[in-house]
Amino acid sequence: MSGTNSPEAVKKLLENMQSDLRALSLECKKKFPPVKEAAESGIIKVKTIAARNTEILAALKENSSEVVQPFLMGCGTKEPKITQLCLAAIQRLMSHEVVSETAAGNIINMLWQLMENSLEELKLLQTVLVLLTTNTVVHDEALSKAIVLCFRLHFTKDNITNNTAAATVRQVVTVVFERMVAEDERHRDITDQPVLVQGNSNRRSVSTLKPCAKDAYMLFQDLCQLVNADAPYWLVGMTEMTRTFGLELLESVLNDFPQVFLQHQEFSFLLKERVCPLVIKLFSPNIKFRQGSSTSSSPAPVEKPYFPICMRLLRVVSVLIKQFYSLLVTECEIFLSLLVKFLDADKPQWLRAVAVESIHRLCVQPQLLRSFCQSYDMKQHSTKVFRDIVNALGSFIQSLFLVPPTGNPAAANQAGNNNSGGPVSAPANSGMLGIGGGVTLLPAFEYRGTWIPILTVTVQGSAKATYLEMLDKVEPPTIPEGYAMSVAFHCLLDLVRGITSMIEGELGEVETECQTTTPEAVSSPTQSSEQQELQSTSDQMDKEIVSRAVWEEMVNACWCGLLAALSLLLDASTDEAATENILKAELTMAALCGRLGLVTSRDAFITAICKGSLPPHYALTVLNTTTAATLSNKSYSIQGQSVMMISPSSESHQQVVAVGQPLAVQPQGTVMLTSKNIQCMRTLLNLAHCHGAVLGTSWQLVLATLQHLVWILGLKPSSGGALKPGRAVEGPSTVLTTAVMTDLPVISNILSRLFESSQYLDDVSLHHLINALCSLSLEAMDMAYGNNKEPSLFAVAKLLETGLVNMHRIEILWRPLTGHLLEKVCQHPNSRMREWGAEALTSLIKAGLTFNHDPPLSQNQRLQLLLLNPLKEMSNINHPDIRLKQLECVLQILQSQGDSLGPGWPLVLGVMGAIRNDQGESLIRTAFQCLQLVVTDFLPTMPCTCLQIVVDVAGSFGLHNQELNISLTSIGLLWNISDYFFQRGETIEKELNKEEAAQQKQAEEKGVVLNRPFHPAPPFDCLWLCLYAKLGELCVDPRPAVRKSAGQTLFSTIGAHGTLLQHSTWHTVIWKVLFHLLDRVRESSTTADKEKIESGGGNILIHHSRDTAEKQWAETWVLTLAGVARIFNTRRYLLQPLGDFSRAWDVLLDHIQSAALSKNNEVSLAALKSFQEILQIVSPVRDSDKPETPPAVNVPVPVLLGPISGPSLNRPFVRTDSIGERLGRYSSSEPPVVTDELEDLNLWWAAWNTWYRIGSESTKPPITFDKLTFIPSQPFLTALIQIFPALYQHIKTGFNMDDLQKLGVILHSAVSVPISSDASPFILPSYTEAVLTSLQEAVLTALDVLQKAICVGPENMQIMYPAIFDQLLAFVEFSCKPPQYGQLETKHIANAKYNQIQLFAPAEWVALNYVPFAERSLDVVVDLYQKTACHKAVVNEKVLQNIIKTLRVPLSLKYSCPSESTWKLAVSSLLKVLSIGLPVARQHASSGKFDSMWPELANTFEDFLFTKSIPPDNLSIQEFQRNESIDVEVVQLISTEILPYANFIPKEFVGQIMTMLNKGSIHSQSSSFTEAEIDIRLREEFSKMCFETLLQFSFSNKVTTPQEGYISRMALSVLLKRSQDVLHRYIEDERLSGKCPLPRQQVTEIIFVLKAVSTLIDSLKKTKPENVDGNTWAQVIALYPTLVECITCSSSEVCSALKEALVPFKDFMQPPTSKVQNGES
Repeated sequence: MSGTNSPEAVKKLLENMQSDLRALSLECKKKFPPVKEAAESGIIKVKTIAARNTEILAALKENSSEVVQPFLMGCGTKEPKITQLCLAAIQRLMSHEVVSETAAGNIINMLWQLMENSLEELKLLQTVLVLLTTNTVVHDEALSKAIVLCFRLHFTKDNITNNTAAATVRQVVTVVFERMVAEDERHRDITDQPVLVQGNSNRRSVSTLKPCAKDAYMLFQDLCQLVNADAPYWLVGMTEMTRTFGLELLESVLNDFPQVFLQHQEFSFLLKERVCPLVIKLFSPNIKFRQGSSTSSSPAPVEKPYFPICMRLLRVVSVLIKQFYSLLVTECEIFLSLLVKFLDADKPQWLRAVAVESIHRLCVQPQLLRSFCQSYDMKQHSTKVFRDIVNALGSFIQSLFLVPPTGNPAAANQAGNNNSGGPVSAPANSGMLGIGGGVTLLPAFEYRGTWIPILTVTVQGSAKATYLEMLDKVEPPTIPEGYAMSVAFHCLLDLVRGITSMIEGELGEVETECQTTTPEAVSSPTQSSEQQELQSTSDQMDKEIVSRAVWEEMVNACWCGLLAALSLLLDASTDEAATENILKAELTMAALCGRLGLVTSRDAFITAICKGSLPPHYALTVLNTTTAATLSNKSYSIQGQSVMMISPSSESHQQVVAVGQPLAVQPQGTVMLTSKNIQCMRTLLNLAHCHGAVLGTSWQLVLATLQHLVWILGLKPSSGGALKPGRAVEGPSTVLTTAVMTDLPVISNILSRLFESSQYLDDVSLHHLINALCSLSLEAMDMAYGNNKEPSLFAVAKLLETGLVNMHRIEILWRPLTGHLLEKVCQHPNSRMREWGAEALTSLIKAGLTFNHDPPLSQNQRLQLLLLNPLKEMSNINHPDIRLKQLECVLQILQSQGDSLGPGWPLVLGVMGAIRNDQGESLIRTAFQCLQLVVTDFLPTMPCTCLQIVVDVAGSFGLHNQELNISLTSIGLLWNISDYFFQRGETIEKELNKEEAAQQKQAEEKGVVLNRPFHPAPPFDCLWLCLYAKLGELCVDPRPAVRKSAGQTLFSTIGAHGTLLQHSTWHTVIWKVLFHLLDRVRESSTTADKEKIESGGGNILIHHSRDTAEKQWAETWVLTLAGVARIFNTRRYLLQPLGDFSRAWDVLLDHIQSAALSKNNEVSLAALKSFQEILQIVSPVRDSDKPETPPAVNVPVPVLLGPISGPSLNRPFVRTDSIGERLGRYSSSEPPVVTDELEDLNLWWAAWNTWYRIGSESTKPPITFDKLTFIPSQPFLTALIQIFPALYQHIKTGFNMDDLQKLGVILHSAVSVPISSDASPFILPSYTEAVLTSLQEAVLTALDVLQKAICVGPENMQIMYPAIFDQLLAFVEFSCKPPQYGQLETKHIANAKYNQIQLFAPAEWVALNYVPFAERSLDVVVDLYQKTACHKAVVNEKVLQNIIKTLRVPLSLKYSCPSESTWKLAVSSLLKVLSIGLPVARQHASSGKFDSMWPELANTFEDFLFTKSIPPDNLSIQEFQRNESIDVEVVQLISTEILPYANFIPKEFVGQIMTMLNKGSIHSQSSSFTEAEIDIRLREEFSKMCFETLLQFSFSNKVTTPQEGYISRMALSVLLKRSQDVLHRYIEDERLSGKCPLPRQQVTEIIFVLKAVSTLIDSLKKTKPENVDGNTWAQVIALYPTLVECITCSSSEVCSALKEALVPFKDFMQPPTSKVQNGES
């Protein structure tokens, strides 16, 4: 106002007033003089006031009546120009507030007159407005008159005036109430208003009200009167009024000035008494009206609902409810019930639309809704208003789908003035995918053919009405299709949003209050109430109980209606945004119900979302039960009974984004997922993710649904339980559109996050989740029974995921989780199901072990064992795939946690050890990998008590027969383990002893005996013994390779580490380990199968030496025996002091004997090798002079490493193994036991007896022969014989003739054994090479040893010579007469040769080539004889005769000998022996000891020189000549060694010799030429020699007997006669044959004859003439003519021979003398 008060403004006002008055006087000068005068006096008045007063404005106001008067008079002229001027001037005065009450009254009266004359109506309104707004001077009647004036102007004919007046009325009404508010403000501080008595029935005298309030009261009361069509009390002069305008004014007052009504009882009274009845009365036509009952469209009997009034009434009601609900509880109940009724389907569309808009206004006010609930729904006998509103909305929405709208459907396009952002366009621009040909508009709802578009009606959370604002419409507007639906839809959304945010806010406050009062309490919605009971103040508690009751009532009241409506809309929605909103509403409701613990409603909302996620009609029984009761009974099931296919022509207008398999027992075609299903699924995930803590038992629903969706979408679990898109395994493959493909990773991600968030759930909720997953899993398993369809792995995968994220509190869920996986999933017949069960279980175990627990696992053994236990339990499951997973898990645990397993070791090792033989190769292989890892890396980290388990497990792998390599490697592991024991011996021993002591103490306390294997031995030795025992078991494994490897390892271990054992433990090793093993091996070998094994598995060919079980066992026997023998050999110094060494020795010899006599070449041979080994043992006592000192082993006895007394800890651990140290170990506590020689001898004689038994048994020929007869092999026999020399060294002192006899038998038998023709090429390189077999060498060596021993031995031993000769001569005979071996037929080696080509022909037995052997024996005989010819025994036993007798055989055979070398050797030997023996024989001639020898010798000569055998055809001339020279040598021997000593030689013998020589000289002649003699070569040299000898002895010596002389003469004449005949015949034949050459043999013969003639002549010449008979000469010369006749022959050879024969005749060419006699007698 300062503007109007400033001096400038005042000055200006005065000037303006004066100019106005001047103007007025000018205008009225002519027509209206009184006015002119008044104006002029007014000017003076003004000037006066201005001059007199300092407060000009106040003075003006005092005198305003006079100042205004001229202007009023001016108006009275009714001249428009003057009137306008006056009104302007009056307004100026008003605006400066210089108008008093009286003046104002005058002005109003003047205006009234103008109004009645209908003058300057707009100016009037303007003036009234200025008057009433600038000041508060107008009251009471004046005010009412001014207001009436405005009302009257509102009802003129002029439209502009009407509208202006209406605006003015509104403003004036507002001003009246604003004045009242201002008045209240002024008085508020002064006094409280007196409490009002109920207003009396005379409404006019409201005496208690202040002036402005009174005006307002009167005005409002009259408005009610007017609307009710009654006369006003205060607004006197009203002529007409409309209800619509009245209702608008009422509404604006109620809306703008609620505090007036709330603060002043008078006004409240008006509300109750006047407004509400009025509204209810006016509503009646709408309530009674049924659509279609009246078709008249005339301006209506009152009974028809009238849009303008109805709409305004609803606006009033909205305001009443909003602002005065607390005052008008009962009335509001009526209004609300009416609103609900207006939604009925039989009400006009517009009515329903505005009713819905009104309800929307309520729905955005949650506090108001809360009040409704408290005031009505929670009162016993009251209407359930809140519930009705919600249900009405639901029914309304349903009715829209069921009843097609009555309005023209095309009207949708005429709704031009709705606020939906312009008219809804026709479906031309629809971007929707058409299904079944129809094109739908976006966005819309569609249900059972009814299509309702969704319009954008309002912003979320504000109720911006469209039709409630149409105040200018008289006729009901056409409602566009979908408008009501859209508003109703928003009502629902706003209702849910409001309620939930309000309640959750309050809940949050309560919870934070709880937390502030009880800071230590961990709050969660489910616990808050209990905590408050305990720890809150009681008033706060009461407050919460009250609040909670209200919340629960609100939810209970609305959830059914909401759910019904939302579900329907969700079904019908085709718009993604709408669907999103509906789902959000359902989600928030579900969460709220969950927080409030309202299980039924929570489950119902969740069920709705779940149903939305699955394809229509997808029969998922769990969703068809809405009550929690059935849930708790677990009577539902997820198995789909029937899946209806959606055909494309179906009502669904959703875009199909995925086609997949339903999760059902029977495959049932495919189902389709729409984008809406996917949207619902995401909501479901969201719900579970954000509100998991309040889901409780509904986890079942959520997870069951997710499982089905995941299945249909084909998500498959990957590591860690996360689901990843994967292809369906069977049936038509899942089809996914690109739209959903991009969604899948997101969905999969949310799914994972959902389970990750389980770590924030409290324990109870977590258990709900796990139980739900377990029951899901059980059902999935039921479905997977009996078919090998891909099972649903959702539950298992998610159990895994949940376990992994809750590792920090794993103990609380470990048992249910692993229990379910172990007992149910892992044992399921469906392999995929099992596989995942195992995957989950092992992942959990691994994660549990690697998780950083607090306290760490190393300090929490109980937890560690708890985590490992399921791993062990898996061993009870027989499915190999599960066991494989188990083992892979163990492997990974070892790799990551091996160092920290500690007390978990027995469990882990137990898992490896639990693998059984029948569980398949891959399992065993994996388990074994684990074991390998343990042995290579973890032995030092595990407790020593577990070492025995490691040994057992490794041993058990050796016994698995699935995979040979594993068994072999496990034996290698045992070796590594033994090495480890050896290196860490001291530490292990300490730890074991400590443990042992603890156990012993426990056992004593309990009063039980401590039981462990190999008990009295100390624990460390027991560990070794367990290892040995394990290896021992492996040594008798059915597989040869394993046996071999185990055997080698066992003996190597004992060999390498045996020194660590206590002395006493060796006893156990020998008897319990080694001999026990030998017994088992012997037994197995003797009972082994002889069937041929075709192949060694796969394509491995088995060598023939291993192709039967028996042969394979043989190898084992060999190894074992050799091993034991070696230990006896190397550890003799340890074993001998044990006390029962001789018994052990006997047992060992027995084993060697039985092995040697086994019918297997390999074993028997090896037995002998072992025999040899133990015989080379150095006797511990060598030095018999010093028995009291420790045995000297050529090593200084070392300093002891520490005294030993029993199993003590300071046992020395010796790395080296020198004999000295070994001895040293035992020499401190007791002096070593010195075995006397005697015991030692006993050992050797035991060995000799064993040797003899082996020899005699093995070489004894079998009685009958067949294919399978066992004949000992050459190497065996060789070895056997080779043992003798060594053995003999030890027993020679007691070796007597009997023993020699026994030896001889064995040697002879051994040499006689034939060999198989298969083996002959190896033993005899070829027949022609004269090589001895090693056996023969050995035999000769044995004899040689003996012979040497006899040689140096005492006299009494020499009687053994003849026996040795006998033995050797027996061997010599073999050259011509191989020995027989029983009844066995042997082939000659040369004949057997050709069978070699048939490789696998049955073996034949081949007599050896004994020739070299016999020949070597012969050499030995000769040598020996040369040494011993004069020994008494040799002479007495007729050794020489035996030699000759033996040699006679080959000599007589000569060319028939198997080998030609034989007879040659025999001859040379004979010559050597005779050269020594004959002198001896002559020496002993008188004793007669040699008498029988001579005839033998003569026969031998005879047989040799005149052999019956024919020389072979291929004998070369040179050969022949060489052989002839041998014959010549013999004749020479006779001429030098025998004939000269005829005196000492028996006569008969000499006679025999002469006969022989005679025969020799003519031997070459045969009486006739038969075929047989064709190829005889003539021995000219021999004949010549015989001749010469014969002639020498015939002619030179005195002929002792006429007999002899006769013999020689006779011989000569026969010779000459024969020559004559041959020559004659030759000449004949030559003549007859003509040109043809004669047969070769004839030529040969003639040549020989010619040669003989020349020889004879030579001999005769050499002989003394007196010894030659004259007759002989005559015969010689008589040949001459015949010889000459031969000259003509054609053969050059004959000619040369002829020359030689003719030449000697020159000696006869001398002149005849008288001395020469006739020669014919």
